[in-house]
Formats: sequence, C-alpha cells, structure tokens
Amino acid sequence: MELLTIIQLCAFLLLTGYVFYLFYHIMYSRYSFIKLGKEESLKPEYKQRFKQIAVNMFGHKTLLKDKKSGIMHLVMFYGFILIQFGAIDLVGKGLVPGWHLPLGSFYPIFVFIQEITVLLVLLATGYAFYRRYVEKLARLKRGWKAGIVILLLSSLMLSIILAGGLEMIWKGHEVNALQPVSSLFVLAFSWLGSNVAGVLFYVLWWIHLLILYTFLIYVPQSKHAHLFFAPINVFIRKLGVPGKLKKIDLEDENAESFGAGKIEDFTQNQLVDLYACVECGRCTSVCPAASTGKMLSPMHLITNMRDHLTNKGAAITSRTPWMPAFAFGGTTANELAVATETELDTPLVGEVVTEQELWACTSCRNCEEVCPVANEHVDKIMDMRRYLVLTEGSLPAEAARALNNIERQGNPWGLNRLDRKNWIDQMDDDNKVVEVQNTESFEYLFYVGSMGSYDKRCQKISEAFVEIMNKAGISFAVLGNEEKNSGDTARRLGNEYLYQMLAEENVELFKNYNVKKIVTIDPHAFHTFKNEYQDFGLPEDVEVYHHSQLISKWIEEGRIQPNKSMMDKITYHDPCYLGRHNNEYEAPRQALSAIPGVELVEMERSGSNSMCCGAGGGMMWMEETEGTRVNTERTEQALKTKPDLIATGCPYCLTMVDDGLKAKDEEKVQARDIAEIIAESLER
Repeated sequence: MELLTIIQLCAFLLLTGYVFYLFYHIMYSRYSFIKLGKEESLKPEYKQRFKQIAVNMFGHKTLLKDKKSGIMHLVMFYGFILIQFGAIDLVGKGLVPGWHLPLGSFYPIFVFIQEITVLLVLLATGYAFYRRYVEKLARLKRGWKAGIVILLLSSLMLSIILAGGLEMIWKGHEVNALQPVSSLFVLAFSWLGSNVAGVLFYVLWWIHLLILYTFLIYVPQSKHAHLFFAPINVFIRKLGVPGKLKKIDLEDENAESFGAGKIEDFTQNQLVDLYACVECGRCTSVCPAASTGKMLSPMHLITNMRDHLTNKGAAITSRTPWMPAFAFGGTTANELAVATETELDTPLVGEVVTEQELWACTSCRNCEEVCPVANEHVDKIMDMRRYLVLTEGSLPAEAARALNNIERQGNPWGLNRLDRKNWIDQMDDDNKVVEVQNTESFEYLFYVGSMGSYDKRCQKISEAFVEIMNKAGISFAVLGNEEKNSGDTARRLGNEYLYQMLAEENVELFKNYNVKKIVTIDPHAFHTFKNEYQDFGLPEDVEVYHHSQLISKWIEEGRIQPNKSMMDKITYHDPCYLGRHNNEYEAPRQALSAIPGVELVEMERSGSNSMCCGAGGGMMWMEETEGTRVNTERTEQALKTKPDLIATGCPYCLTMVDDGLKAKDEEKVQARDIAEIIAESLER
C-alpha cells in the first residue's frame, strides 16, 4: 500500500508541476502581450480602488442589475471560493490516508457547508445552462466553447459529491445530517462494499484532479480569463469623471501618429480590458447602435481586439499563446514566422475594427454602465476615431462638413457667426438679456450653445430659461456673438486639434470676463466645461451647472414657484451626458414633480439604463444608413408610457424626439424641454 501511495504522490507532483508550468506560460504570455501597450501611471487612491473591488467584485453591484444572472453568478463566485478549501481537503485525503483539513471540532460543520455549497453551485450551473441553451437569452453565445465551463464546473461538483459518498462507504461511516448529499449516495450504493468503494474513491479522486487542472489551464485561454483579469481591471479602472477623454499632446514632435492606429497605441490599462471581457453580451444588449441594426457590437469590438492582441502579441514576442500547444494544433517556428508576417500587416482600424463600427457609436456609455468587469469601450472608440481624423484624415462627409463649419463660423451649420445672438431680438421686452461687459458684474454666465442660438426650435429653450432666470431674480449675462462653440462635437468626432483650439479660446474668454459660474442648457457643453476644460486652464473654482440643476434649486429655495396646474402625464428622457456621464438624474425629476397636477411616469429604460436619443458622439450631424433610426426606437419606448408630454433636458435630445414623433405621425404628444415646461407653469 505504501508503494501505491508513493507512486500516486509522484504522479501527483509530476502532473501538478506540468500543469502549473502550462498555467505560468499562459499567464506570462498574456502579461507580455499587455506590456506591448503604452505605460500609464496609476493614480494611487487606493481607498477608492479597494472600495471598487468590494462593491463590484465581492458585492456584485453591476451584475445584480440583472437579478437572475446576478444571483446565479453570486452563488458560483462564492461557491467556487469555498470549494477550493474542499479541493485541498479532498486532494490531501487522496495523498495521505486519514488526513483532513485541521479544523478541529469545526471540521464536521465545514463538511456540511461544503455539501450545501456544492448543491447550490450545481443548481446555479443548471440555471446557467437553462439561460443559455433553453431560454436562449439573445445576448448569450451558444456553442461548445460557451458551455464547456458549465460542463467542467458541473463535473467538478459531481466528483466532489461522489468522492464524498465513496469515502463514507470505504471508511464505514454512517449516514448523518452533516453530510446530507453524500449520505443519499451511501443509501443508494452501500452494496458496493468497502474495497470497491476505496478503489472507486481514488478513481474519482484522479477524475476530480484532472477536471480541476483542465479548468486551470483552459480558463485563462478562454473568455473565462476574467476570473484572473477582472479583479485587476476593476482595481485599475479609470477613476473620476466617467467619459472624460484624455488630452493629446499635439506638440509632441516625437509622435509618429495621434490616436490609436495600432493595438500597441493603447495603454496597458486599456489592454487589460480585453482579457477581462466575459462575453456576457450585456454591453451589446443595451447599445443603441446594436439594438437598431447597426454593425457596431461593443462586445465583439472588445473580443476582436483581444484576439488581435493575442495573435499580434504572439507574433511580436514569439510566445505561443495556447498551451499545451499540441491541444491547440501546435505552433512550429515556421508557423510562428508566417503568423508574424500576417499579423503585423493586419491593420487594427479598418480590418480588425471597421470604420463603420467606429462611426456608429453615440458615446452614450450605456455599455460601460452595465459591464460587470469595468470595461471602457468608448475611450477606445474615440482613440481610434482620433487616429482616423488626425493621422489618416478620414471621416464621413457629413462629419467633415460639420467640423469645417464649426472651424469657419463657430457652428455646425455654417451660419454666419454674427447671427449668433439674433435669438435675443425675438424675446419679449419683459425678458431682459444682458450681454457681458468687462465692467459689469454678474453671477452666472449663460452659455447658450449653437443649438440654443441658431436652431429655431431650440431657441425656445433659451427663451424659456431666460424667463425663468428673470423671474428668479438671477443676475446673468450672455456672450452674444463672442460666444464660441464648446468643441464637444469636434472632440467626439475625433478632431482633437479643433477641440483644443476652441477649448483654449473659450477658457481665455471666460478668464477675461472673470466668469465664476457657468450655466448651460446643453449637457454636452456642461460635461466638457465641467470635466475637461480644466486640462486647458479653466480654474477649478469655476462652477458649471446644467439648467435643470439650477431650476430645481431655485424651486427649492422658493425663488420660483410653479403655481399653474398642468394635468399632464409626463415621461422624462435622461440625456446621456447629464445622466451616465455626470450622474445627474434627480434634479430634472424634482423640478417636474413640483408642478401641480403633473403625473411623472418612467419609461422601462430610464435613469442609468436610459437609451440614447442617437445624437451623441457627433451623430447629430451624421445620417444613419443602417437599420432603424435610434431616435425612432427611443420615441417608441417613450410612447409606451402613453404620455401627454415627453420631457427632455438637452436640445439634441429634444430635436431627436421631435423628429421621432414626426416619423410616428404622433400629433397628440409633444416633446418639450424642462425649461419650457417649468416656464409655462409659472404664473405670468
């Protein structure tokens, strides 16, 4: 018996050594591939980073947005952690007869917890199989690769149960309440006898070990690599304002290109995203482009980039990414040389990721909001757009026209820059609008924006907000014809050069007039002023507001009082750059709820899961040539609430919803900005 024990121990050590060598090779290869990216310093802020780990990894906050799959994954996650102690216990029993974890009197309770955990994980894997192959959830892939981990995990659990039951028969243990599942096995198979059970125990022991090691080798080479990379990704994720784009040093004389044209142009932190992806499809299921038939799928964007990084990384580093090589077709030196030549010639932008995909993104960040592993899709798309525009000089004709108009006349239509303040002449005499002067003091600079200045429909928003400010007794001024475009459209369309020029000019203008508070009706301008202009010299003490925030504040302070009853059912559409980019969901709702008689109803997709109107990311100025229109889809969602009014907090959103209502021939329902609704509710 001792000889067999020694042979088993040697076989165990040899197999374990080989498996851990393979695991190390796989993980080091992927580490080497990630290191091809640019280095990026990580802001310490460890307290916040560990909080992210606690909330999103251990607390499953994002996963639990989908309660069913969230609970299922929670059981698997904690179950798998607990089962590792059981694996140590089982392996030890197979190597040293009579041994078990040294837990003293707690050991029987540990065994009970282990059995219940195994049962729960089996139920969870069963539900995972049901969701994927029976319910056929649209966002989930189906195929042997998608199901292999379910098979491995289920087999691992069954081997634990069977081994536990066989050990009880082998050792002559009686059935007991602390081993409920194994006891059922004993009752069914007690006729096996002690010797047969002992032999079968070791057969199951090896099966368990082989499954465990297969799992260890397979996981980092599959979509389940997120087990290792997701915690790292959550820890190193970009902190601070969501959706804030990095400033490009356009004066860098050593730069061969701007933006990301090669996989190596991304930062190492961005490349960790690629291996952290779990391919759950949540991002694609909420993407406005994907859901309306566009080519873009955020999940496939990430997985295609991941595969490209793996192949190109293998070519550059001469490391095979797949182990054991024979199981994946092998990689000879000649094959590697061919792969090197092929992969190095494969362009990232245009082939791995098509221009069609890049120009379909509305930068709404819904994909990032639902991603359980903290992937950031939008900044990668924006970096590739920057490469197309700044390095290749390639962008759609409509986008190029809008950017040229902004550069020449300061607005996307190319209308005369001296007509920017014409909307003021349309105001009632009762509504005073003061243009800023060097000698005049004012509390708020009202940044009107191109939509509020030139678009006939959106001028009404500007007029309504001016009326509200005058009734509230607010000291404010406008820039008139001195006002410039905020540059947001230019930046999201990839023209960083034009954006930086406008940002620097605007910052200088704000400083000249000693601006301390800025308010705007445009969430895109609000976002870039509040979060991105600091990179270009805007003093940190300058306060930036969206008009809904101030309207809500003034109502609360009693400066204005919506007295006029409006017996309307209103549904509110959350602008992406106000909500997901700046976490402002309550102010618009509080303002609307203050109107007597108003019934505020929510769409199925609202708040952080609100669907984009389709205008973000510069898409306002581009035609949709694939699938259905995003704004039509969003308007249909709003109409399902049977509203009288669809409220918005953004001139772009208002335009898109207005167009959606026209496309649906809906005449009974109106789209209005919250400023218009509040202004109407004030007693004249």
